[in-house]
Amino acid sequence: MPHPCLTCGACCASFRVSMHWSETDPTLGGVTPAALTERIDPHQVAMLGTWARAPRCIALEAQVGVRSRCTIHERRPSPCRQVHASWEHGAADISCDRARARHGLPLLTPADWPAR
Repeated sequence: MPHPCLTCGACCASFRVSMHWSETDPTLGGVTPAALTERIDPHQVAMLGTWARAPRCIALEAQVGVRSRCTIHERRPSPCRQVHASWEHGAADISCDRARARHGLPLLTPADWPAR
């Protein structure tokens, strides 16, 4: 069974992804590509596309609800690392649930995760 995120992408097309600018500075240990961000204020940047009225991250390669891939998954910023698929770790995730609902997708349940 494929991971539910591979057929979703709703979180990447629902929220502003903002972080401290240092996450884009390799000299400070940052890994997120600065070229994929825009400045919000002196301390924060956001992933391009996520500060729009209809957010959609520039790193998202997807048809939401059908197929999904983050083109910088290994270099994604901390806000992206903090969202988990609901029930993946034994509990619902409100961000996942809100994003899926926003795109008309059914919420994930414990049944979506095979016994480990």
